[in-house]
Formats: sequence, C-alpha cells, structure tokens
Amino acid sequence: MMNVMAAMSTGLPQMDSTSSSVFNNTITAFSTTATTTTAANVTSSIENPTVENLPENVNVLVVAIKGIIMGTIITTAVLGNMLVIASVRRHRRLRVVTNCYVVSLAAADLLVAMCAMTFNASVELSGGKWLFGTIMCDLWNSLDVYFSTASILHLCCISVDRYYAIVSPLEYTVIMKQSTVGCMLGSAWVLPALISFIPIFMGWYTTKEHLEYMVKHPEVWRSFFFK
Repeated sequence: MMNVMAAMSTGLPQMDSTSSSVFNNTITAFSTTATTTTAANVTSSIENPTVENLPENVNVLVVAIKGIIMGTIITTAVLGNMLVIASVRRHRRLRVVTNCYVVSLAAADLLVAMCAMTFNASVELSGGKWLFGTIMCDLWNSLDVYFSTASILHLCCISVDRYYAIVSPLEYTVIMKQSTVGCMLGSAWVLPALISFIPIFMGWYTTKEHLEYMVKHPEVWRSFFFK
C-alpha cells in the first residue's frame, strides 16, 4: 500500500518555485486591490453622503409623518405670503405706503420658506445628514440668516411706522414719505448681508481647526455649524 501511494505521489506534477511565486503574487495583488476598492467605497460614502448612505435605523413612519408636517408648513407659508403679495397687487385701495412694509415682509418670509425651510426639512428627514456638499451648506446657512434677519428688520420698520402713525398722526404723511419708506426697506434688505454671507463664507463664525474638520467630514457639516 505504501508503495502504491509513493508511486501516485511521484506521478503527480510538481509546481516549481517560479509558478508558486507567480501564484502568490497574484493572490497578494488581488487582496490589495480588493482592500483598496473597499476603502475607496467607504471614503466615497463618507465624503459624498446620499440617500443610499442614510442610517438604517430610520423609522419610515416617523419620517413620513415629519415629511407631511414639514411639507404642510412650507406649502402654507409659500401660499400665504404669495396671497398677501397678490392681494396688494390686485386691489388698488391696498396700494398705500404702509402696505409696502407688509409686501416686503411677505417677500422675505416667502424666501425663508423656499430657501431655508426646504433644506432644513431635508436634513431632518435624512436623519441629521447634510446631502448637498459644503458650498451649498454655506449658501444655505447664509440665506437662512439673511432672510430671517431681513424679516426681523421688516417688523422693526413696521413698528416704527405704526409708532409715528399713533404718536404723530398729523405729521405722519410728512415723516413717512415714499423716499423714507424706500430707505428703510432698502436698509432692511442690505444690512442682513453684513451678518450672513460675509462672516459665513469668510469663516469668521468658527476656528480654523473646526473648518478643516468639517471639510474632511462633510456629512456632519450642518450639525457642527449649530453646535
């Protein structure tokens, strides 16, 4: 029996050292390629968060309810402010100096709903991830601060207008001329840019280390901005 096994082992082809080396190199190269591909895929999913990379523990029912609520709020804000603007434009009796503030305020609130609330809804529905890159994040934050501040300044202008209308009703028409109203509304739209676009795009709102970390981890850009 031992002789037969010896004869069979002798008859089998033997792999020389060159073939063995080539085989080992092929296996090593394949393993390295697979590892590199996996690392690249992981890095890509981190740097480019998409809907496919969202957390698996997201409750679909909760997301659907939040989406319906946020969609209703945004739609109501857009339609309501558009109705205010259309009403003043259609009815000639409403075209008075005082309603200039109201129309401008409605425009600011309309832009808040369209440019700020929509992106915020996407972050809430995606489990707290930002899906649009760092540049769009800066742009969104700038628009959010800009239009929100403009809305607040419009309320201040309306307060000043109502103050003079109550305290000095006889001098109101002299004080609140079209030029005065135009300057006040112009300031309400220009001044917010000084505390929105410039500080955010210049990076004045945080430290250099913080900015570098957010560039390397774009999926947490929005969450770190508000911390």
